Amino acid sequence: MQFPILIKNNIFTKLVLFTLPAALPKQDFFKPYLLIFLTAVISIGTTAIAQELANPDSLSSDKRRNKAIVGDSLVIKSDSLVISDTLSLTEPASGKGNKKEKFLDSKVKYSARDSMRFELATKKMYLYGDAQVDYGTIKLKAGYIELNMNTKIVYAKGVRDSLGKEIELPVFDEKGQSFTSKEMTFNFETKKGLIKEVITQEGEGYIHGESVKKMQNDELYIKNGKYTTCENSEPHFYIKASKLKVIPDDKIITGPAYLVIEQVPTPLALPFGFFPNKKGQSSGIILPTYGESQELGFFLTNGGYYLPLNEKVDLSLLGDIYSKGSWALGANSNYHKRYKFSGNMDLRYSNITIGESALKDYSDATGANPFYQENKDFMVKWSHRQDRKARPNSVFSADVNAGTSNYNQLNSFSRGNSNFLTNTLQSNISFARSWPGKPFNFTLNGRHSQNTITKDVSVTLPEAAFSVNRIFPFKRKLAVGAQKWFEKIGFNYVTSIKNQINTVDSMLFDRSSLGQFRSGMLHNASASTSIKLLKNFTLNPNITYIERWYIQSIEKTYDEQTNTLTTDTIGGFSRIGEYNASANLSTKLYGMYQFKRGPVQAIRHVMTPSIGLSYRPDFSTQLYGYYGQDGTVSSYSPYDLGIYGKPGEDEQGILNFGLINNLETKVRSAKDTITGFKKIKLLENLSINVSHNIFADEFKWTPIMISGRTTFLNNFSINFGGILDPYTLSNDSIPIKINEFEWDHSRNIGRLVDANLALNFSLRSKQGSGPITSTKGTEEQLRMIQSNPNAYVDFNIPWNINVAYVLRYSKPLIEKQVTQSVQCYGDFNLTPKWKFGFSSGYDFTMKDITYTSLNIYRDLHCWEMSFNWVPFGFNKSYNLQINVKSAILQDLKLTKRSSPFDNRQM
Repeated sequence: MQFPILIKNNIFTKLVLFTLPAALPKQDFFKPYLLIFLTAVISIGTTAIAQELANPDSLSSDKRRNKAIVGDSLVIKSDSLVISDTLSLTEPASGKGNKKEKFLDSKVKYSARDSMRFELATKKMYLYGDAQVDYGTIKLKAGYIELNMNTKIVYAKGVRDSLGKEIELPVFDEKGQSFTSKEMTFNFETKKGLIKEVITQEGEGYIHGESVKKMQNDELYIKNGKYTTCENSEPHFYIKASKLKVIPDDKIITGPAYLVIEQVPTPLALPFGFFPNKKGQSSGIILPTYGESQELGFFLTNGGYYLPLNEKVDLSLLGDIYSKGSWALGANSNYHKRYKFSGNMDLRYSNITIGESALKDYSDATGANPFYQENKDFMVKWSHRQDRKARPNSVFSADVNAGTSNYNQLNSFSRGNSNFLTNTLQSNISFARSWPGKPFNFTLNGRHSQNTITKDVSVTLPEAAFSVNRIFPFKRKLAVGAQKWFEKIGFNYVTSIKNQINTVDSMLFDRSSLGQFRSGMLHNASASTSIKLLKNFTLNPNITYIERWYIQSIEKTYDEQTNTLTTDTIGGFSRIGEYNASANLSTKLYGMYQFKRGPVQAIRHVMTPSIGLSYRPDFSTQLYGYYGQDGTVSSYSPYDLGIYGKPGEDEQGILNFGLINNLETKVRSAKDTITGFKKIKLLENLSINVSHNIFADEFKWTPIMISGRTTFLNNFSINFGGILDPYTLSNDSIPIKINEFEWDHSRNIGRLVDANLALNFSLRSKQGSGPITSTKGTEEQLRMIQSNPNAYVDFNIPWNINVAYVLRYSKPLIEKQVTQSVQCYGDFNLTPKWKFGFSSGYDFTMKDITYTSLNIYRDLHCWEMSFNWVPFGFNKSYNLQINVKSAILQDLKLTKRSSPFDNRQM
């Protein structure tokens, strides 16, 4: 029979059912009652002295008193986990049959939500409902747990709810290694176990096993196992193997294996499998992207091998191969030091051949070969970012993008379609230093700019600047009363040096190019203040002094016999100074019209007129000695080629007129629960500017500059601008601009010489517009995704459409040129898992369709597919890519767009 005892203290109450021996006569029960009670207490104290009860019972003692004490509804039968195996769970850890009983070397803590039952005869503890057993670093949770004190064996399995669904499955955790199974048996002493229908995570992969043997050294032997990176209980894909061996923090080895997708076996089979199982990065093969190009043939791009050199640096060795003979090699490395810096280095070299190789030796009369072309190109990319916490007062960064002019156009299959449309390459390496509490700043830069169409290259190395922030030397340290006018006078100072060369890409590394570098130093000091006049006007006077230092100048000589000029470069230090003064007066004017009825409450017009005057002397006179003349042929400046320019040639007294307009309206809004109104900008920053030079002999007025922008409904924007020349053209066969106003001839303010209009319309669904959050991945991964949204296909956004129209008009003289084009791109979900993307346009001037690409993306939670098709043009091609997704992209429902590094194993 069963004998109930309530164990109660000030924290919790536990019900323990002790089973009395069946041989004890009923009539003798009360006599040995005290002895039995003491025996039970002593038994618990000696056999389970290290056991501790924890977690209060969810059933109160009052409720238990009102219930009849009966056997647990969960009938425990003999262990159903019968596996014919040589593994003995009762074998001592040493492997030797020690006769002397060993005690556990750590406390065994156990608890349960519903009840616990202990049998004295068998020394077994039965735990029911959310049961948990802790032993050292081992934690076991399950709906039902059976603990044998004699054999040190624990058995666990799940329970079924009222609907018959199995819940509270056993979860075993030891030193970070976790298992979820249907049922399991484990020996605390030998550290061996038998597990059924297990699911465990190894790195970013998951292992499913029908039956598993856990060895003392934590190695796992799995029968009928699956390996996948899909976290679902029923994975979308997996590698199926009859036998697997898992060595923690080392590797996973399988026997014959094959790939299964959506429960359908595929013919992709291997005689054995090997998967790295180390924490962090691991080496592996990078699968290539397959496709076909009209010019280059079938291709495999961005295939290679990934190597983690250490925890901070990795290396990807990549290659492209084309069926018509072209090839490319590349190396990419990421590096990261926590709280210090991070970056990426990418080196590429390609050998692209276009045409028939059989005709590569052909040449026409000019020596050219129109049937075969071989291009050897390279590209270097380097990105480096310093963590803000590393050195708050100094920052080093790099953004290098340099290479041959043809690389992007000839390697767009591996570098992405966006690079095909890029015609400029720019680089910048910078270092900045500031001093806390002081107004000093220092910057050091190396710059590069390249036009891939004209082949022009500009390299600036180095470029340094030292600046002093605005200081107020006349400001009182202890101000008493109102601020004086002279306390508002501030001073700025900037000095910079520059060394620059401008050439073509083919001559950049030629020795003769070294002599084309131009160098100089510039000093700029200014004093300014701000004065309030008549409450509504602001006057800003300014005085500036500029001095240029050069180590080279030019000297021109005139040969009367040959009537030619000779230019020589003269070495030596030269300094050239100039100064100017200016004052600007501005105010604001407000106009408002209010409506008595209707949804519009008012329209407000804000105008900001300004007038300015600046003066600069004529530094070309002999008084200053900066300009030289050679008689009647020409005049020149010795500093025409100076990197910071030359002083002004003519005396200038310029009047500047400007007007800025802003127009907005206030309408009633039911969404605004505070004021009931919202403001809508009708016109943003419509500006008009013109200048008048008092000392000019002719063309005193500069062209009138007009520009403006506005936005409607947050998805439609308009940018426009224009230039009006107030002077007319002559009536000659070859007209030129003459010093006569257009108004006098046509009653127009000026001639429209340039105009531009840009319309941008974007429309997207509201769904998925929230912030990017995820419980998976690192903070660095989340920041990278958030800062580069265009690099990912977002399935959370059902559709997204963007249309851009650009119009440009130019007519400096008689001939006019009009260019206009429209570009459209976007994507939309065909289904929740299929997305279609497109990009195309039309050039109205060339009457032709611009670069067009069509994309199809397929998301299946743990893997992704992308198909890109360029239907026409030089880049006519298609490519197909299928790869596994990382856990963070699965969680965010994002798919990485085509990139050289999508398939690296991390």
